[in-house]
Amino acid sequence: MPSYKYSAIGSDGRSVSGRLDAANKTECVAELRRRSLTPVDIQEKGGERPAPRPAPRETASPDAPQGGGPAPAKGGGFSLGKVKPGVRKREEVVIFTRQLSTMIGAGIPMLECLEILREQAESKQFGLLLDHVINDVRSGQDLSTSLERHPKAFSNVYVSMIRAGEASGQLDEILSRLADYMEASQKLKREIKSAMTYPVVSLTLIFGITAYLMIGIVPKFQDVFNTLEIDLPGLTRAILGTSNYCERNWPLVSAAIVFAVGLLIVYKRTEKGAYQWDWLMLHLPVFGPLFRKVALSRFSKTSATMIKSGVPILGTLEIVADTAGNRVVSRAVEAARDRVRQGESLMGPLAESPVFPPMVTRMVGIGEKTGSLETLLEKISEFYDDQVSATVKQLTSLIEPIMIATMGILVGTIVLAVFLPIFELQKQLAAR
Repeated sequence: MPSYKYSAIGSDGRSVSGRLDAANKTECVAELRRRSLTPVDIQEKGGERPAPRPAPRETASPDAPQGGGPAPAKGGGFSLGKVKPGVRKREEVVIFTRQLSTMIGAGIPMLECLEILREQAESKQFGLLLDHVINDVRSGQDLSTSLERHPKAFSNVYVSMIRAGEASGQLDEILSRLADYMEASQKLKREIKSAMTYPVVSLTLIFGITAYLMIGIVPKFQDVFNTLEIDLPGLTRAILGTSNYCERNWPLVSAAIVFAVGLLIVYKRTEKGAYQWDWLMLHLPVFGPLFRKVALSRFSKTSATMIKSGVPILGTLEIVADTAGNRVVSRAVEAARDRVRQGESLMGPLAESPVFPPMVTRMVGIGEKTGSLETLLEKISEFYDDQVSATVKQLTSLIEPIMIATMGILVGTIVLAVFLPIFELQKQLAAR
């Protein structure tokens, strides 16, 4: 009977290796899984180990170590020359996660799974990333440790859940849960994007048309009004004055707009500016309720997924605070984390924050008392996901008349300012 040399991950998260007699590799894998081991690599005794995939070549630099390996970059990542190991399309990470879960669940060793996924990688960037992951795993590193070195592709949530899966011996199940989480998050982003696209495009067209009327059309009526020799109405004088100023000083006006936008962007990058901007997003008249529901959905979905995967509550709150997407929510979660660390319940500090409505905090409290916090957080996430979908549909039907009314007011004001002197002239002619 053939003998196989294996390396695997135990239920305690530790790497183990040894030899096992089995009729074939499939039976060897099955026996390892019966022992609660997750296979990483299996080689028949006396067989040749497949040659490792060569790492991508890099341009030599004075700081690069000798030996041909990838040079560690600042921040714990890799420098791959001109090609960075980031992933632009998040869908590729979702597909990778789903397929890895399926193959590990079928008993295929980890290293073989990664090599198969490397062969079918669609993008060069993701293929280069997997090259490094394969080399790390082959050298004995945990999958989570390797993925952590590529934060552009794998977030803190992703790495923490992988680490929890390795520790619990349920990596395939947690990968499947992680893929579900990522697909739900992408669906939420698509809904928000669809809700924001129409007003952004509409406002751009509205301001473009208004600028064209003010600079290209209105100034041509100046000579006509001068020949009429009548007192122009106040609205007409204001529109003409604004139009003439913009026409004569359009470089200055353009520079002022660019400067204002740049100043806003710079201010948003400060801690105070980012917090105030996120606070404003939650209190906008039309879009504020939508952004609030999105923040609550993201909080509950991420928390539920991580707690259910075995991540401790303090670690969950720390990561949720970093990935909340809104600094108002992040500060509330950070305050809750500090209070929980001191021995308090999660419900109390969340209830003190105006971000979380009573329904959410009470359900969290019930979940803590009954030991089913992740289940109730999932219910909250499902509720707000439905609320987001309904709100997006409502906004779609509400935004169109608002945009039409905005265009009507701006364009109508300009047209009225142009025709008021003509109406005044008709009155004078009729009086004569």
